[in-house]
Amino acid sequence: MARKYLGDTFDIHGGGVDLRFPHHENEQAQSRAAGLGFANYWLHNAWVTVSGEKMGKSLGNALLVSEITKVARPLAVRYYLSAAHYRSTIEYHEGSLREAEAAVERIEGFLSRALGSGWFAPGTKHSADSEHSADSELPPEFAAAMDDDLNVSGALAVIHDTVRAGNTALDEGDEGKAEQMGQQVVAMTEVLGVNPLDPQWNSSSGNGADDAMTALDALVQDRIQAREAARSARDFTTADQIRDQLTTAGIAVEDTASGAHWSLARRTDS
Repeated sequence: MARKYLGDTFDIHGGGVDLRFPHHENEQAQSRAAGLGFANYWLHNAWVTVSGEKMGKSLGNALLVSEITKVARPLAVRYYLSAAHYRSTIEYHEGSLREAEAAVERIEGFLSRALGSGWFAPGTKHSADSEHSADSELPPEFAAAMDDDLNVSGALAVIHDTVRAGNTALDEGDEGKAEQMGQQVVAMTEVLGVNPLDPQWNSSSGNGADDAMTALDALVQDRIQAREAARSARDFTTADQIRDQLTTAGIAVEDTASGAHWSLARRTDS
């Protein structure tokens, strides 16, 4: 099958660490004995474990994608599963997905500030080749981490360092520098398959998600306009009340030179 679809020699052969012996060693021995190069590189990934045991159907501790995506967004699940080095075991525990969701939200929050909140609106198509990230170069530190045996955790550290630096630039009023860093974050997350601007994470899954976002955007924009009207009338008490209501509902409002932008944020306890 490998020869049919990949030829006598292909680049990467992957599989679980438990298949290294005897399965993969036998594959290599048989192919080399037949005079074939087979695979140039062998990557063996470790397991996802629960309470120290390998996750699997036979043990009854497997988590179905259809169920786990009810707990966290697919983007957060992807981030969680790819954050560890491929040869490292991922120990799933309560709160793992919440931590991944928080990390994704930090990235999204920065991109919303640096590039504008319109990126998440239904029907918006943004990806690594969009106007936001055209001609963006990957930071050398990111490329070095990925060249170091696919050190994804190190690459993610570069992303979050860039997010922090970009937020600092925004706080200091340097919007141009922040936008450049936002483009770099888009380019880096695209490499890892966790780019929040990729339309696959914002597409409808048949559950009315797009309709809900459309309705939410209309409601939030109405409140933002009411807040702007209150501020223009110097009714700052009403303006602050509207912003507090949005914050409590999980909506973060960022005032910029181009107007107010909103994004989803962690909901606070009332």
